[in-house]
Amino acid sequence: MAAQIIQTNPVPFKKIDIDPVTLDIIENALRNARIEMDATLVRTAMSPGIREQGDAFPLIADPTGKMIVGQFGSFIGGFLDNFEGTLEDGDLIFLSDPYSVDGAVSHSNDWLVLLPVFKDGRLIAYTSMFGHQSDIGGKVVGSMPINATSIFEEGVRIPPVKLWKKGEYNEDLMKLVLHQTRKPDWCQADLNALIASCRVASRRVIEMAERFGDDVYVSATQELLARNHRAMKSLLTMAVAEEPVSFEDYICDDGMGAGPYRIKCTMWREGEKVILDFAGTDPQSKASINFFLNENMFKMFFGIYMIMVFDPQILFNDGFYDLIDVRIPEGSLLKPKFPAALSGRTHALGRIFDILGGLLGQKTPEFLNAAGFSSSPHLFYSGYDADEKWFQLFQIGFGGIPGRPLGDGPDGHSLWPGFTNVPNEFLERYFPLIIERYDTAPDSGGAGLHRGGNGIHMTYRFLASGTISIHDDRWFVPPWGVNGGEPGKRARKILEKADGSTHIIGNKVEDVHVDVDDQLHFITWGGGGWGDPLDRDAALVGKEITQGLVTPEGARDYGVVANAKGQVDMAATEALRTQMRATRPALELFNYGPGIDALRANCVAETGLEAPIQPVWMHAEAAE
Repeated sequence: MAAQIIQTNPVPFKKIDIDPVTLDIIENALRNARIEMDATLVRTAMSPGIREQGDAFPLIADPTGKMIVGQFGSFIGGFLDNFEGTLEDGDLIFLSDPYSVDGAVSHSNDWLVLLPVFKDGRLIAYTSMFGHQSDIGGKVVGSMPINATSIFEEGVRIPPVKLWKKGEYNEDLMKLVLHQTRKPDWCQADLNALIASCRVASRRVIEMAERFGDDVYVSATQELLARNHRAMKSLLTMAVAEEPVSFEDYICDDGMGAGPYRIKCTMWREGEKVILDFAGTDPQSKASINFFLNENMFKMFFGIYMIMVFDPQILFNDGFYDLIDVRIPEGSLLKPKFPAALSGRTHALGRIFDILGGLLGQKTPEFLNAAGFSSSPHLFYSGYDADEKWFQLFQIGFGGIPGRPLGDGPDGHSLWPGFTNVPNEFLERYFPLIIERYDTAPDSGGAGLHRGGNGIHMTYRFLASGTISIHDDRWFVPPWGVNGGEPGKRARKILEKADGSTHIIGNKVEDVHVDVDDQLHFITWGGGGWGDPLDRDAALVGKEITQGLVTPEGARDYGVVANAKGQVDMAATEALRTQMRATRPALELFNYGPGIDALRANCVAETGLEAPIQPVWMHAEAAE
């Protein structure tokens, strides 16, 4: 079955040759419309995750469903192929079930709206946006249970349905959906914000078509797709070899005692087409860290990475998809079988970007990034405040961005460039807590000619008893360095009780009780370093000591001898660097730190946890 498009004027659009000035105007108008979608969203949403952090992703597509502007790539083609129904003027599609759209949204917390745009009886475009809802019901607050073994434990699942049908609002449907969530006020406001954003973009598209003519507008979108295709074809031929290269990285654990989980990808080129094959990736987890990776979404990830490294002026769109062939084994961590749990997929999603860097950099090490995109740390805090009023917080934290060919990685920055932090003033105003510390974690970025970005050390003092949950990674397998750079430091979470006792807790834990005046030290990983740390300017290292980014002890990783004031002893530094160069092993392209077996052997000492995690294969055998 496929969607049936109902048009009262089904005359095909005519292909028009577009002059460069008109194309440039329409391209920038579309870019601005996408920005206006974001602006509408943050001004009308309520949840901190969307309103403050921008955890939502817009797109504007052509009449066939190909994304012209956006961020995550278009799912619309797959939706149209599988939707058993009609689409007509006045309809608006609402969905959240990843399995219903082949992973275009990757967990049920992401609510997606799709608006077909009709003009004078013809379908001229689609606008769409999805955003992360802070709670959709399920077994835990926040709806992302670490120990879920099926998607049925993770809250309400919404198949593709019409929230608006021929202009009529389905109020009963919304009553049913909102009845499942602990925060119906947030969910209703956030959904309205998603819809408003799509309607704004719809108006902008119609305005462009009215100004230039329908045929000119549609022809311009096709030229933007074709231009992207030409540019990407050239980039792929330059950057991807015909000889296969492979790279693998690991998700630390699944929060249920098993790990690490390997993600492996092999890349090669056959003529103009690039093959990306995930054979060798571990089987799906029984826990919720599975990532249902949509092939088109991964193509967009790959394209964005290529564009940002080689030519940032290229417009992101779906025009190059026929140049990429993505192969993901069924039943693997990246294509789990229904009804596998999916809510904790963020760790694998982040690790995909590290793997892309490792793949693309092997042919051109000068463009190679270290590891550090890695994950998206989550904190959940909920309970009843002093007035017996329910509260719940969902917050995304930031780690260290990897060292890069052009310079140091940013300290404490988001995996997604468009994300921002939740202001501490907002947290203290709306939740019973105090932020005692919000600072860089010195020395956490891997040493290198270009330093890896430091992680964040954020300390929460809780003013009400409640429960916390933590979703993070890179606490076991460190972010690797490249071209001689050192790995970044691993993440840690420390609970300091009001009585002064401290407890190192895991990075994937659920429903940890906290009392008044308990403090959580939420420390994220640092990015890997780039290049030989002994080549870094010693004076710069001294300056970073005064800035709190490096300690005098950490400066010795760069072969720099300095005091707490950042004053460098140049003679001692030269002597130390000479000694280090003479005694260290040859520098390698990738520096992973201790091997997996060594990490597991000293897991207790390194993390303070009571028992090391078991290998995935042992966990699988026990389950059988």
